[in-house]
Amino acid sequence: MTTYSLSKGSPTKIKTDVLVVGVVRTDKGLSAAPGGEDVASAYGRKFAPLLSTIGFTGKPGEVATLPTSGVVTSPLLILVGLGDRAAMTTETVRRAAGAAARSVSNASTVALALPAVDADHVRAVADGYLLGSYSFTRFKSSETPDTANEVVILSEVARNKEAIAALATAQVVARATCLARDWVNTPAGNLTPEIFADAVTDTGRHNKAAKVSIKVTDETKLEADGYGGIIGVGRASANPPRLVELRYKPRGAKAHLALVGKGITFDSGGLSLKPGAAMTTMKLDMSGAAAVIAATFAIAELGIPVQVSTFAPMAENMVSGNATRPGDVLTMYGGKTVEVLNTDAEGRLILADALVKAGEQKPDLIVDVATLTGACVIALGDRVAGLLGNDEETLATIKASGDRAGEAFWELPITEEMTEKVRTNSKVADLAQHNTERWGGTLYAAAFLQEFVGDNSWAHLDIAGPAFNEKDPHGYTPSGATGVGVSTLVQLAQHLSENGRKK
Repeated sequence: MTTYSLSKGSPTKIKTDVLVVGVVRTDKGLSAAPGGEDVASAYGRKFAPLLSTIGFTGKPGEVATLPTSGVVTSPLLILVGLGDRAAMTTETVRRAAGAAARSVSNASTVALALPAVDADHVRAVADGYLLGSYSFTRFKSSETPDTANEVVILSEVARNKEAIAALATAQVVARATCLARDWVNTPAGNLTPEIFADAVTDTGRHNKAAKVSIKVTDETKLEADGYGGIIGVGRASANPPRLVELRYKPRGAKAHLALVGKGITFDSGGLSLKPGAAMTTMKLDMSGAAAVIAATFAIAELGIPVQVSTFAPMAENMVSGNATRPGDVLTMYGGKTVEVLNTDAEGRLILADALVKAGEQKPDLIVDVATLTGACVIALGDRVAGLLGNDEETLATIKASGDRAGEAFWELPITEEMTEKVRTNSKVADLAQHNTERWGGTLYAAAFLQEFVGDNSWAHLDIAGPAFNEKDPHGYTPSGATGVGVSTLVQLAQHLSENGRKK
């Protein structure tokens, strides 16, 4: 297990296997970023020519490794680009730290002389390195994670209590994010609804710092209590559905936050079967559940004074003689009826049940997180999540929380047209689950979910794009599961604890 610490020492004198220094572009050329000035001074006039010789340009995320030949105490120097000095932000620093982490190998100790000029930058350095170091090797027969035993963040504010707290927070949130990544990366055959629910229970049992109570409802009780959406989606599978509830109720809570996460552990599309190639990564369809559960544990472990009620409906969308058919009508939890027009739009059905349940708790705010629509990926790409809801104050707060956490969200509208279609597209039920037209799929899905939130303030995070990276790693984002949403939800809870919630 890697230990992380802060130190005020000079990067030229610290005894570690690897020293990481940032490089920025200025009007006068390349120079060491804040935190690495002593290293540049140690090289003197040779520093800039050295960078030129190795072809280093300082562009964000660029990495170069070279021996120090005794110029500084550490034998190996990793240079990481931060781009233009004037444009550098905490997110730039976070990404650079992640790129550096992925370049460290066979090192027992690492020192990070990156811009850590205040508590926010300390947090960014720690976030980036912790998340950039992630690897998933559970199913590798011989490979073991190549991580350092000790990582030291060098900073002039190392003894500042805010900086110390920032490092501690970064470690909790990064562990939670990596927990979510682990769950999402696990093959669907090894993470059925029952196994997933058991894993959540085990996590709560072993994490004594997080005082979270957990309740798991099985398929028999779900059917008896009228959870028509969860049962309707999960009934075709040999692995029956579950509803996992988590409760964190601290003394003096400043607000009550309800979280709902889509937990489709595998999505075949049901009778509206997906093409074979489209199923390959469908283990990712429980990313929303993983995010809200992991965030709940992190909020509790940090002791943030916000009550959290979390609901994670879990089901496997499969094909059998018992499968829900297009045209079937389901009676949802709470009594509304829904005509199913496309069984591959199953996520909104299980979320609908859970949203009604969340609303019964009378929270100040409901936030659901889901890999819900391919339309959102088409609209926003694979690095930006959609943000929709019924309360502009809530949407603005979540957008700001995401910006601070380094997670990008873009607001999309829920139009009157889509609300009307949800209510009129079915001739036999209260609501139509799927649009009869091709366009506006993300807006329609959100309009459908809105029918189940009552008069509660509510936001919907469609993370279909950024939840799973099918490309090469970048910054602190690995290939595979990203854990998107965890950090934003923790930051949202922190905001609510500091500002309360208007009724």
